[in-house]
Amino acid sequence: MSALVEAGKVAEDWNKNEYDGKITDSVVVFSVRPGNPEGIEDWEDLVTGDVEIITPNPATSGGAKWNIMAAYGSQLAQGASEQEALDFVAQIIENTSVLDDSARDSVQTFASGKGDVLLGYENEAIQAQEEGVELEYIIPDDTLLIENPAAVTTEAQDPEAAQALLDYIWTDEGQQTLADYGYRPVVESVLAENTDKLPEVPGLFTIEEFGGWDKVDTEFFDDESGSVTEILRQQGAPLE
Repeated sequence: MSALVEAGKVAEDWNKNEYDGKITDSVVVFSVRPGNPEGIEDWEDLVTGDVEIITPNPATSGGAKWNIMAAYGSQLAQGASEQEALDFVAQIIENTSVLDDSARDSVQTFASGKGDVLLGYENEAIQAQEEGVELEYIIPDDTLLIENPAAVTTEAQDPEAAQALLDYIWTDEGQQTLADYGYRPVVESVLAENTDKLPEVPGLFTIEEFGGWDKVDTEFFDDESGSVTEILRQQGAPLE
């Protein structure tokens, strides 16, 4: 969204409402095989050496960046240093057998029978279940809040109609419709009505705790100097 604002495609005040321009949330979860045969419950279970991970490539997938920062932040939440958290990320990538180009591709890889655990969005896991993919998903105690923004573009053919759609999405009815598809409502009262399906996460953190996406993209994912990019390079992973 920041890039769209810089390009003049979205107004600078796009997020000046009570929801900061976000229409839904999600969280990073672990999808596992039925019955959870590997006994995966938390992040440390992913780096025992016996677990085959599926996650998209952070060099090509925005969804993968959320996964990586969830892994990184989970370690800081447990008292690790920044370097120790990066070392943990390196272990996650080392244990990943397939770095797909996108989150949707990773879901398909996991559905085909590859891997023990898939890192991804909660709503993607719920949707996969509804599509008949045999999986269970686990919400780790410490994980990252994924915030999904929306805005009317400056070149919209009918900006009033576009704004009306956004306004509807922020109604209780609109938020419940999205909750039915596995997204976490940003309207607190609607979220509270869906805690059976979308439970509270005790150790939830946000990307702002790392300085926001502008800083994170530069520090972790820059094509030349990003710390995660360097991990990928050292491990021989594709960078495009």
